[in-house]
Amino acid sequence: MAIVEAFVGAIVDGLVEKLASGELLKFLRRVGIDAQLKGWRTTLLMIQAVLTDAENKQTANNAVKLWLNDLEDLAYDLEDLVDELNTEASQRKLRESKGSTSIIKRMKFCYDDFLSDRGIASKLKEISGRLEDLKEQKNMLNLVENVRGRSYERSPTSSLVVESEVYGREEDREKILDILLGGGSNNSPILSVIPIVGMGGVGKTTLAQLVYNDERLKGRFNPKGWVCVSDEFDVVKVTKNILEAVSGEKCDYENFDKLQVKLKETLSKKKFLVVLDDIWNENYGNWDILRRPFLAGKPGSTIIITTRQEGVAKIMSQFPAYHLSLLSESDALSLLAQHAFGTKTFDGHSDLIEIGKSIDYEVEKSDLVYLWRAEGLLQESKKDTSIEEVGSQYFDELRDGSFFQQSSVNASCFVMHDLFNDLAMSVAGDKCLRMDDELKESLPGKISVKVRHLSFNCSPYETYPRFNFLDEVQKLRTFLLPTVESSFYSLSRRILLHLLSNSYCLRVLSLNDYEIYELPDSIGDLRHLRYLGLARTKLKCLPESVCALINLQVLILRGCSDLTKLPTSMENLIHLRHLDISGTDQLHEMPQGIAELRSLRTLTKMTASENNGMRLKELGNLSFLQGEISIEELQYVVSPGHRR
Repeated sequence: MAIVEAFVGAIVDGLVEKLASGELLKFLRRVGIDAQLKGWRTTLLMIQAVLTDAENKQTANNAVKLWLNDLEDLAYDLEDLVDELNTEASQRKLRESKGSTSIIKRMKFCYDDFLSDRGIASKLKEISGRLEDLKEQKNMLNLVENVRGRSYERSPTSSLVVESEVYGREEDREKILDILLGGGSNNSPILSVIPIVGMGGVGKTTLAQLVYNDERLKGRFNPKGWVCVSDEFDVVKVTKNILEAVSGEKCDYENFDKLQVKLKETLSKKKFLVVLDDIWNENYGNWDILRRPFLAGKPGSTIIITTRQEGVAKIMSQFPAYHLSLLSESDALSLLAQHAFGTKTFDGHSDLIEIGKSIDYEVEKSDLVYLWRAEGLLQESKKDTSIEEVGSQYFDELRDGSFFQQSSVNASCFVMHDLFNDLAMSVAGDKCLRMDDELKESLPGKISVKVRHLSFNCSPYETYPRFNFLDEVQKLRTFLLPTVESSFYSLSRRILLHLLSNSYCLRVLSLNDYEIYELPDSIGDLRHLRYLGLARTKLKCLPESVCALINLQVLILRGCSDLTKLPTSMENLIHLRHLDISGTDQLHEMPQGIAELRSLRTLTKMTASENNGMRLKELGNLSFLQGEISIEELQYVVSPGHRR
């Protein structure tokens, strides 16, 4: 399944599952719209079945491409509406269980006038019409159900290499050879596995070829064999290929036991070298079975593997992975010149040198296979709606696939090669926008109304007119203000009011590090909000309306040195998982409601008080707490359950 289809398909899959939720259907029956949404689910299932065929045809058929784009837009809008309905259902349930606090009364008003006041009726009608149009277009486009996805297989590799056309890998070759030539003593392990790890197209296979063919290895390893494994890790097939590679003979065995026995006999008491190129397998059981015949070899026997995945290296080897870095600019240009002109330089093509520098070197489309694997992650994400757990899955998968790498300057940061940055922006299309200096003078002309995720580089003492573009992008899900080091960056109340009034669909709002002295009450209208970052702002308190954010999972108040008070109705934040209040020296009291947040994973600080705040013994209610917690002002505690 390709990238576009994976993302659209994941949203559709999630919608199909949400529309089957028992709690949601119970609520929908009460407001009389359950039949309508059941019909939507049926239509979505029909659309879901043709997504693979649509993706296969979109390149050659522009009508199909437009249909997929329209489907993506509708899927986002439909998800917003379903989340709205789920939120209303949760608030209804909370109202029934909690009684009639002021916040709950506000929720009751929202529920009683739900269909009219929130415009749900008109949204239902609009989405029903759009969904029906897509259904009819699907039929007109003759899309076929449940066809197999198009596969992008890498070309097979061999051990052959033209060394004169390789640039910038001499030092890497020497380091790998040092490891190889240092083995072979009686103290050496019987089998060593050397992992070469790096992003697609960086030259892992080429490095392995250089090492495999180095003259200094002649006579040190016998037999030798090269096997290209690629995506499909079939233990029987790989074993057969290894046997044929090290024996030099065709093998007709189909029985796995015979294959393994024969391979063991072939390698027995011999010091061998095998290269397994392009490994993706992360199943230790598969590797454990495959490696058994190798243990018959002499000490110093070595397998070199190439992989993009750090996890693969950890499964297959006790050796630290050899991480292959990008070529220098000069080496990359030489490589490009070699492939473009058959020469080592751009001499005679000076007019193309700047283009060459911008390209560095080409990463083939087939080297982006690991991005398509995002489909599996998206499917897994449905099993847990927690932002940080799903995000961690994405992060680990992309890091292990070398999509980005840890910065050598700052270990807490990660960097991405320009080519992958361009790829990410291409995949994101008009749904994501980074408002940097290049766009400052051309707002709002270049901004698409379809933007869902936005990062915005502010100027010191940001002025209100610069935010007029928000009138054009009212379906934002993400608004990020990048962290600033200066204390002169501020956002006025007027700007915040404008932002909140135009961004009803926000899931992520990050205002960390800006001079914000007051948060408007309208923050409570962001019913979809999952993440609220207010670290190191100048807030003294939060408005009580924050407690209406029933979907909020992460609240970051770290380093808010002026903060003196948290909202009193914190117990209404039933999905809150992370509350970071470290570095809040003026915060001397914890609301009792925090003890009722049974989903809480992070609570960085607990402050005992003389008044009626949270008691120390109530920490026992928070059974899912992880990490560290600072318990302060214990002078007010006589016993865990009592105050002085």
